[in-house]
Amino acid sequence: MLNTNRIDYKKDLEEVIFMFDGGANLDITHNQVTEGNLFYDEFVLNGEKFTFKNEKNCENLIVLKRFEKRFSKLGLYKILTNYFGENLPWGALTGIRPVKMATTLGANFENEFKKVFEVTDKKIQIVKDIVNVQKNIVDYNGDYEDFFVGIPFCPSRCAYCSFVSEEIGRSKNADEYVNALVTEIENTLPLVKNVRSIYVGGGTPVSISNENLEKILTSLSPLVKSAKEFTVEAGRPDCINEEKLSLLKKYGVTRICVNPQTFHDKTLKLIGRNHTVSEIYEKFALCKKFGFIINTDLIAGLPNEDFFDFKFSVDTAISLGAENITVHTLCLKKGSKLKEQVERLKISKINEMVDYAYDVLTKNGYNPYYLYRQKYTAGNLENVGYAKKGYECLYNANVMEEYSNNIACGANAVSKRVFNLEDRIERYGAPKDIKTYINKVPEIIKNKQELYK
Repeated sequence: MLNTNRIDYKKDLEEVIFMFDGGANLDITHNQVTEGNLFYDEFVLNGEKFTFKNEKNCENLIVLKRFEKRFSKLGLYKILTNYFGENLPWGALTGIRPVKMATTLGANFENEFKKVFEVTDKKIQIVKDIVNVQKNIVDYNGDYEDFFVGIPFCPSRCAYCSFVSEEIGRSKNADEYVNALVTEIENTLPLVKNVRSIYVGGGTPVSISNENLEKILTSLSPLVKSAKEFTVEAGRPDCINEEKLSLLKKYGVTRICVNPQTFHDKTLKLIGRNHTVSEIYEKFALCKKFGFIINTDLIAGLPNEDFFDFKFSVDTAISLGAENITVHTLCLKKGSKLKEQVERLKISKINEMVDYAYDVLTKNGYNPYYLYRQKYTAGNLENVGYAKKGYECLYNANVMEEYSNNIACGANAVSKRVFNLEDRIERYGAPKDIKTYINKVPEIIKNKQELYK
């Protein structure tokens, strides 16, 4: 598909190609040539040659490499937009964190996004909205940590999911995993200096037994008084009950996630969920009764759903009074059942779905406050978290924009140490496989101590 002399960013160029329907079928050759203070990108597409020229005006090699890669991607994007007669909503902009890039560019980001990357006005406005909200909730130079705990168990596996997790009813590793996780948490606590948020994610954390859940919550108790928020992904309505919610309340949890993804029984069954829409309503009311702030996830583009199906789900989430609504766009994830069934997502009116969510949520007092993009997402679109003013999830904003240290425990958990003054981040990822994680906890603890020393 692509031959290039710049192997170091071949994957980045392939990402641009894959954004276009039919791009994978093209024969493209790329060479980047340097002559003095100039460099050239030469592309050959189906026998036709294209040349782009630019100057090297960068202060160091790291910035130069970043500039050269960006220039190549822009050239390839321009060629493909002309070839396919299609302009994409995010233009030539790739990468997970467009908001972080906008913040780095500063006041000039709107012009850069539009003139250089050809991002549409609609997407620029969303980024602008988020930057304005984050000014009030993100400490860009803060010396603090967010604490993450991963519990990789679910009642069933959704068709679109690629997370490393086990079905709790079939797993033989839950008890052993929890004991290993508690050991890691207890030995990680001394690394925490100034915790801002705690986030227990999954999987579905509340799918495990009450006894195991309480062990984990007990191990986190020393952090709770200092944290500004404590979130647990309750997730599936079929795992939520009064006993679980009482336990979460007892240990200081302030917000929970109730993630229906859709408000249609036909879709829930199709994607592999074992609960009904009526259970969503019931458990939503129960969580409100306990006084939790509620995060809710929805997905645009689920199988066999049209615009009006998605519209109904968004309108229903608003009517239920969720303080935080995150709208995901369906993504083909490696390792998911959906990925095994299709090679590319072609979803009618996916742009209209995402645009509707933005329009109706902002009209109802929900402001976008964090955003991220993924490869192989339908329509090359994005995932956006919306919240009522004052109810933004600090953890979501912090982890996405990478302004603070993220200390993470559990299988497949990635810890990050942020060096703001040096503009760099060091990472350490725990093993994905649950059994491997259990056996390597002492080594994981040692490696994290080295990262944060």
